[in-house]
Amino acid sequence: MNGKSLVLAGQTVHPDHAAMTGILDTSPMLPLHYRIWALSTGGTLLSGVSMFLLGVTLPLVIPRFAMPASSVGMMAAMLMGGTVIGALLGGHLADRWGRKPIMISDMIVLMAAATLAAFAPNATILTQAELLVGIGVGMDFPVASSYLAEFMPQGKRGRMMAASIAIQSIGMLSGAALAILWLQHAHSGDETWRWLLAAEILVVFPYLIGRLSLPESVRWCMGHGRNAEAASILMRIAPDKKMQLQQLAKNLGRKKHHVAKTSPGHHLGLATLFSPEYRRRTLLVTLPWFFMDVATYGIGLFTTILLGSLQDNPLAVSSTLSRDLGNALDSGKVDFFLLLGSLLSLWVIPKLGRIHMQLIGFIGMILGMGLLLDAALHKQGTVNMHYSLTLAGFMLFNLFMTMGPNATTFILPTEMYPTQVRAFGAGFAAAVAKIGATISVFLLPLIQAHWGISAVLALMILVSLLGLGFTWIFQVQGHGKTLEEHHGPEVPK
Repeated sequence: MNGKSLVLAGQTVHPDHAAMTGILDTSPMLPLHYRIWALSTGGTLLSGVSMFLLGVTLPLVIPRFAMPASSVGMMAAMLMGGTVIGALLGGHLADRWGRKPIMISDMIVLMAAATLAAFAPNATILTQAELLVGIGVGMDFPVASSYLAEFMPQGKRGRMMAASIAIQSIGMLSGAALAILWLQHAHSGDETWRWLLAAEILVVFPYLIGRLSLPESVRWCMGHGRNAEAASILMRIAPDKKMQLQQLAKNLGRKKHHVAKTSPGHHLGLATLFSPEYRRRTLLVTLPWFFMDVATYGIGLFTTILLGSLQDNPLAVSSTLSRDLGNALDSGKVDFFLLLGSLLSLWVIPKLGRIHMQLIGFIGMILGMGLLLDAALHKQGTVNMHYSLTLAGFMLFNLFMTMGPNATTFILPTEMYPTQVRAFGAGFAAAVAKIGATISVFLLPLIQAHWGISAVLALMILVSLLGLGFTWIFQVQGHGKTLEEHHGPEVPK
């Protein structure tokens, strides 16, 4: 930056480091950026695919393995619980060993998990396989999101991050398409559910191969004093600055790039997340995400079952396969609004900012659940009217959830923490959120069995209200800032 040092939070940032991050932030979008984005979406895509396919295969697996309600809840909870382990493990390892090695490792875990699930001989092995799927997905979420945020130009970061989490909706729709395709040709007692779970292998393999040739994160290299490697990677983005980058790397040597609200003398780790400088940010990125996932994963994983519970159609066919196919078709309809909301998020989040869209999204989720609760409590009127109201509630919930909190809770943790703890901070936030998801998917069948669908929907409204409230209380405005500027004194607490 013209030879001048950049001062952030009472620190002096070396001008050569500032020059290197400046190249990242001001770069035009290149084919390399789009390739990095595409290969960073593995966890979000598999999250959507695995969640939908498990929801569709459960009705087929339950009678096959004679599973009681508690075992059904446990299997779903293992998928979510695995993400808690994976998010904490993946984030920690990525901050220590680099983004790329962990992004490759988690795809290997997912390959093994999908294979185990497809060949599971009993409910116990299938449950363990779903735990492993959760670990792989959980590892990828904080690592890939941090990797993507650290590479994207500042003006495109929000849109590309929103596009990354939007792939989760693509995953759910892909799962719906696979389910409809297979169920249409299925026969009672066959192995259709195995083919559905095996399809995840085909999704994982291209990501595993593609990630082998990805570069390491420039910011991670700089944060660990590997400035020559960072400069070499930057030459792929700005080949015309090769001589300048070589000189910058020579000047920096092994000097570490440290930009944080805490001083360079402080060790950056778990304590950083709860230090006075970052406590408010940690509450912002954990509590709303926790409550959103209670609602999102609880409703999302059991959309197929909930649609069947809310319908009161005397013409409905009685066979398990036929009911499952009909509910999968209805799930595909409402899940289309997941994609629509995700596409809208690409425009509204960069325009209105993360916090505003998170607030708006929670309000829309509350309205959607309100429609569903009204449909559950008042079943007067025609069957078609009740059915339409039910679908409208799911559609409204999905639209606002993916347009707002589902995207913003994914983006915010990567911006709220410095490079040395970015993946761990994002992983910690994701882990807290997935604890909410685990609780939700485990308790939802039990709540539905004991108190009915109305109690489930009332709970979803309550947790959405809590997500809205905590977003408002702990909001941190940093719209339009670079990752380094997010940790400067000009960003309000």
